[in-house]
Amino acid sequence: MIHDVAVIGAGPAGMSAAVQLRQLGLSVLVVDEQPAPGGQIWRGIERNSSGPVAAALGPDYEKGRALTAAFRASGAEYCPSTQVWQIEDEWTLFLTSEGRARRVRARAVLLSNGAQERPVPFPGWTLSGVMTVGAAQILLKSGGMLPQGEVWIAGAGPLPLLYATQVLGLKGRVSGFLDTSKRARIGALVRLPGAWRDVAGLAKGLRWQRLLRRSGKMVRGATELRAEGDGRLEHLEWTAGGERHKAKADVLLVHEGVVPRIHETLALGCAHDWNSEQNYFAARLNRWGETSRQGLFVAGDAGGIGGWTAATISGKIAALGIAGRLGLPADIEVLRRQERLDERRSHALALRPLLDALYPPPKSPIADDVIVCRCEEVTAGTIRKVAQTSAPDPNAVKAATRCGMGPCQGRQCGYSVQAILAEVHNLPVGDVSFFNIRPPLKPITLGEIASLGDLESAK
Repeated sequence: MIHDVAVIGAGPAGMSAAVQLRQLGLSVLVVDEQPAPGGQIWRGIERNSSGPVAAALGPDYEKGRALTAAFRASGAEYCPSTQVWQIEDEWTLFLTSEGRARRVRARAVLLSNGAQERPVPFPGWTLSGVMTVGAAQILLKSGGMLPQGEVWIAGAGPLPLLYATQVLGLKGRVSGFLDTSKRARIGALVRLPGAWRDVAGLAKGLRWQRLLRRSGKMVRGATELRAEGDGRLEHLEWTAGGERHKAKADVLLVHEGVVPRIHETLALGCAHDWNSEQNYFAARLNRWGETSRQGLFVAGDAGGIGGWTAATISGKIAALGIAGRLGLPADIEVLRRQERLDERRSHALALRPLLDALYPPPKSPIADDVIVCRCEEVTAGTIRKVAQTSAPDPNAVKAATRCGMGPCQGRQCGYSVQAILAEVHNLPVGDVSFFNIRPPLKPITLGEIASLGDLESAK
């Protein structure tokens, strides 16, 4: 059987697209690495129906319940706990679930696999006890778990503020919040009038900041963060107000923004553009979310960071674009206008330019002794040494150091390697390419590959 559309990811964009595609009469297969729909923003939404955790997660979390129910009722074939480890021509997808692999075919593919937290190496970031805010929020949404002991949060952007207020709302412990954001510049302030179109979003962010300031937990202007300990985190050091500070710590949660997932579109040879304000690559998309590869679409944060509301709308737009690509008789332009999709998406993105200007990515050089590639334990100094005698090409660094060859395939080190190469060769960061992505897209065992042969012999 060939499905009309294969949707990868069941977050806001993927669920929204699947519902729209089914309404248009298309057969839809949704492949999701998670055990239940919702993505990161609405993780555990079907289970967290009431109680203190649900209340602390807030109204934006609750808004995912209706879309999740609509997705369940849509008739789309849903494959949870399933990993896509390869995508090939004619839209053949290789999947693994419960230790067995299989291949499926589709007439079009929608990537709605979201974003990842931006890895920012600093001294001590590989110590036990140091993790990302996003990972901590997964534990909260999946099992109601809060970090214990002396808990510190360090970083910039809306997510750390949101998580800190959620923890405090659940009577959890936050020993301190190290705000690493820079003082607002004129470039950010001039974007404030446009952001007022989303006054509710502005008010929400200001409320989070006010709560943290009143709690006495926030430290503004923190720089030069260092985590130290013998095998696991024991204390932190940072600079603020021109002085060096030190504090006991059992848990450090860090966050410096998010970037789109691009390994699939890079592997498939799609054209990409560089976002010079947030320093990330994103697949080049037309107004329907289609990439430079005909029949391959991207929706949600995987195509550029915009948040969950914009993601649901972009999922609808991509679904209409897929319908047009597959030759359905529906007038997709009329449907797009009737649902005011462009107007609604513009409103959903009103706050984004201000956020991008307020929270630029960190630009401090990575110290030579800091591990950049966690998989292969390659330091920034090793990368610099290779970069000084090679072309400004991440693949040259990979060949010389194995950096980017581990299980994550450069997801955790790619942008750091790119920044170091730009620094050594005195180039704009966007002029340096990303790693070439080699198959498979995700780690797979020989046994799982062998199970494909069992599938063939059974036919």
